[in-house]
Amino acid sequence: MSTIATGIAHPVGLSIVVPVYRGAATVGTLVAELSKLRPEGGLEIVLVNDGSPDNSGDVCRALAATATVPLTFIEHSRNFGEHNAVMTGLRHARGAYVITMDDDLQNPPEEVLKLYDHARLGGFDVVYTRYALKEHDGWRNIGSRFANWVADQLMDKPAGLYLSSFRCMSALAVAEVVKYRGPYPYVDGLLMQMTTRLDSIEVKHFARAEGRSNYTMRRLVRLWLNLATNFSVLPLRLAIFAGVGMGCLGLVAAAWVIIEAMFGETPSGWASLMTVTLLIAGVQFLILGVMGEYVGRAFMSANGKPQGVIREIIPARDDAA
Repeated sequence: MSTIATGIAHPVGLSIVVPVYRGAATVGTLVAELSKLRPEGGLEIVLVNDGSPDNSGDVCRALAATATVPLTFIEHSRNFGEHNAVMTGLRHARGAYVITMDDDLQNPPEEVLKLYDHARLGGFDVVYTRYALKEHDGWRNIGSRFANWVADQLMDKPAGLYLSSFRCMSALAVAEVVKYRGPYPYVDGLLMQMTTRLDSIEVKHFARAEGRSNYTMRRLVRLWLNLATNFSVLPLRLAIFAGVGMGCLGLVAAAWVIIEAMFGETPSGWASLMTVTLLIAGVQFLILGVMGEYVGRAFMSANGKPQGVIREIIPARDDAA
């Protein structure tokens, strides 16, 4: 039993939560490599299949039956998204520390102990990883940098701290994060709200072993919206500033039109009128769109949209050690 991080006894020192989506070709290798690790306090693995359209669920069930370390398998009833799957995994993790990582082998399993030891020996609530070289597609790297820039502007986080999905959290941090029950979780936003004991370390990053990234541009946009609208009111404040700015511009334009009408021989009414009208209408629609996004998310939360629905759980076997 481990008493790291919270003073409460935990069955294992380290839990590793892996959201699985289209990971049938790689999750077996990942589990095999993780099973070789011997972290302080012991190890468990939690796999969450997030509605994969391939046979990832069958592969994970087979792993649960043969794993040499405690392995819990959870099946979502459909695809809810990576952060939702991570939240489900965190609720079933029993470790004094919890590491989240993807199923694609881009984060080498041998870096897990380095991350875990840095967190527990340093007494950090959260330790992120950063990469000297990221083996993602160019557009994905640009999207990641943009997401981190947005986070710098909207969240109370140390400037320049890279938010990666390969992270280690203390049991205290996990306990606070899983209190969130809304349908649009953003794990990093929740972590920034509960602690300032943060750090990061540099680790290796490999090219994807199989297939393509599951993050499409649409998924990245949804992630940015979760960040912007769930953990900040800055977009609403920007909308207010835009409205004030356009109001001032409208006053200037009105004054210009009056002066032109008084002293000009041929007022250019159509062009100036349409320009001002289109500018004001565009900003109004922008403001309505921002407000609509907030209202829509509030409605979905009040309407009980689930964060995740569990179809099946296979608990860790008692004989796995």
